[in-house]
Amino acid sequence: MILTNINLKEHNTFGISVNSARFATFTSVDDLTQILAKRDSSKLLVLGGGSNILFTQDFDGLVLKNEIKGFEIIHQDNDLVQVKVGAGEVWHDFVLKCIDLRFAGVENLSLIPGSVGASPMQNIGAYGVEIKDVFIELQAYHIGSGKIRIFSNEECQFGYRESVFKREFKDQYIITSVTYELNMSGRINSSYGAIQQEIEKNGINHPTIKDISDAVIKIRSSKLPNPKEIGNAGSFFKNPIVDKEVLSNIQASFEKVPNYPAADGKVKLAAGWLIEQAGWKGKTIGNHGVHKNQALVLVNYSDALGNEILALSTQIIDDITEKFGVTLEREVNIL
Repeated sequence: MILTNINLKEHNTFGISVNSARFATFTSVDDLTQILAKRDSSKLLVLGGGSNILFTQDFDGLVLKNEIKGFEIIHQDNDLVQVKVGAGEVWHDFVLKCIDLRFAGVENLSLIPGSVGASPMQNIGAYGVEIKDVFIELQAYHIGSGKIRIFSNEECQFGYRESVFKREFKDQYIITSVTYELNMSGRINSSYGAIQQEIEKNGINHPTIKDISDAVIKIRSSKLPNPKEIGNAGSFFKNPIVDKEVLSNIQASFEKVPNYPAADGKVKLAAGWLIEQAGWKGKTIGNHGVHKNQALVLVNYSDALGNEILALSTQIIDDITEKFGVTLEREVNIL
């Protein structure tokens, strides 16, 4: 059933109050087909958890909420297991289920907000792991033809917070399921410094995937506000990838600039560090601002407008460009 004039405040983690002209949920491909058959020529927006979007105005079109559920083991042996998961599943719930079943590979991605379907769209990543590391394939519904297409890892063209679905196939497909390959051996990735420190602090000598998940949850909870308490979309900006000359210029004033090797001889800088050095961390402007514990996170304290948060992000981008010669890119989608 298509509803009209629905407020989307509860459907985006920023908690921005805007209205959608039409709204519907779907729990299967058949549902989706029937809804789209009734669609007019107006704009279409597909929402999962609403965790990577900033609304700046009402949406004069149809919003579809993906609620396709499911968790199916499609292959399992002594070493590996492949699971097919409905795109409407909550990402963190999926991670916790994998931990309960002792399926290793996604525990470093604990507590990331959003849905399973969003995970390959932007190749979500944290603490040394990205979706592309465990991704096998996805199924997607082509809006124009109604046909289902399978995309392999290679066909998704994963990059840093990027995929083909944010570029040439943007707004053409609706992801319905994702298949991941996880390991049964309990292999862990504790190479990220903060995780290792947390494990050592707890006196754990032989960490399990649950230990890794618990450490990640504790780290993220200490730095990132809970969207149910303070409106936010997690990291608002991407970590910039720059030439080594840019790094050298910054090091002339800041000797210990956090940096990491990137492709093609470039380096990745920490956007949060740049924003903090520029004095934005913890800054409050009316009912919105920059979070006090993590400069990457812009927050809505109470009833802020999307345009106010967008304007703040523009001020930060301009300031970082002026101070460091680095142009930050928004990770959050602006509508």
